[in-house]
Amino acid sequence: MPGPPCGSLLDYKTAKFSLTRNRRVGLLHRLLQLSALGYLLGWVLLLRKGYQERDTAPRVAVVTKVKGAAVAEAAGRRLWDAADLTWPPQGENVLFLVTHFIATVQQAQGTCPESPSVLDGMCTEDADCPMGNPVVHGNGIKTGKCLMFNATHSTCEIYGWCPVENSTLPRKPLLAEAENFTLFIKNTVHFTKFNFSKCNTLQTSDPTYFKSCTYDPVFNPSCPVFRVRDMVEAAGQNFGDLALLGGSIRVLIEWNCDLDHPAIQCQPQYSFSLQDMRYNFRTASYYWGSQRQLHRNLLKLYGIRFDLSVHGQAGKFSIVPTAVSCGTSIAFFGAATMVCDLVLLYLDAKADLYWKEKFEEVHVLSMITLWEFTALVNQGVTGRPLQTRRAGSPASGHFQLCLAKSLEPLRAEIPHLLVNCPEAAPSNEGETFLMPDLESRVGCVVNLVAWNQAE
Repeated sequence: MPGPPCGSLLDYKTAKFSLTRNRRVGLLHRLLQLSALGYLLGWVLLLRKGYQERDTAPRVAVVTKVKGAAVAEAAGRRLWDAADLTWPPQGENVLFLVTHFIATVQQAQGTCPESPSVLDGMCTEDADCPMGNPVVHGNGIKTGKCLMFNATHSTCEIYGWCPVENSTLPRKPLLAEAENFTLFIKNTVHFTKFNFSKCNTLQTSDPTYFKSCTYDPVFNPSCPVFRVRDMVEAAGQNFGDLALLGGSIRVLIEWNCDLDHPAIQCQPQYSFSLQDMRYNFRTASYYWGSQRQLHRNLLKLYGIRFDLSVHGQAGKFSIVPTAVSCGTSIAFFGAATMVCDLVLLYLDAKADLYWKEKFEEVHVLSMITLWEFTALVNQGVTGRPLQTRRAGSPASGHFQLCLAKSLEPLRAEIPHLLVNCPEAAPSNEGETFLMPDLESRVGCVVNLVAWNQAE
């Protein structure tokens, strides 16, 4: 009989459950199920809090202030306070604190020999200093002359700020007292998804609290006032070494807020890390001299650059992520069954047997009424139905037949029903002969047929 025109496209497959008493596969199945359960309870729910909706992009605001004073002897005795040592004065996410400097005072525009530390400025004769060419990595424009800088070096004459910049760096930081400066960091985060805002400053009515407290991760974690030396040491460095040539330190402020708990438990965590070991830049202050000539004091500043970055996330219970997390985890239980099926069907020694028991093709045949079935029975043997259903229903019931006749005429008439059925077998009492369940074996509509011996 030809198959349907669509082939197997419209076939439907339904699950069939088979109980397999295989201890190894059974143990594997339970272990996989326990692993899936541990993943759901331990990782998804407890550690990752998969039952919460999350906001990982808060709006942040940072304000910084530096307080302190230091005295430096270079270029004359001078007091340096926060206004002199902090760049920019109104700090936000970046703050630079001066710890060391080289001063070149009373510079004026004119001609002077280039510094011998500049390679392009070295010369032996005027021809080495072509007029109008800038000195590479130097301080001015060549005038065409070669001059004696000192007893051992000759350099090109330049037009620029003279005298040229001093390059002698003191061996000790001139502003070593900056280690006792304090840095006030005020940080506010706002999680727009939950309409929740939090500030790292302690809500207190004491006006002197922030003037007397210093941050300590154990004893005073709510004070946003940090001592510079403590921050450098938290980054794994020594202040004296870092202050000499400068450096860059990252200040990371992390907010991890569980909004299922009271808001007071939402507190920031601070961490410090070194980013670079050298940092400096130049700045100058200008003034007019007595002869109305423009002068300047040039400072090459070394110090510590603080890069402040704020990250945060907040979570709150929501039914949607809870359902998604649980559904994903439940899928792993199905994966456990699939893995065990693969082991049975491909790796087990009895794989062929499992294939036959698991996959069975069902042939759907035309249905006949009970009366049509009875007529066919009576053509081969004498009998009558003991139980019947209404006409048109699937044939089912008990039939009392004479065993003196053969079953072959019945097989010849309806081979598609009985071709795979064994001969009738007597029951335990020896009086009743039972035909096996035809529906489960060949897909016919007869459920159970009992043959009783005629008297």
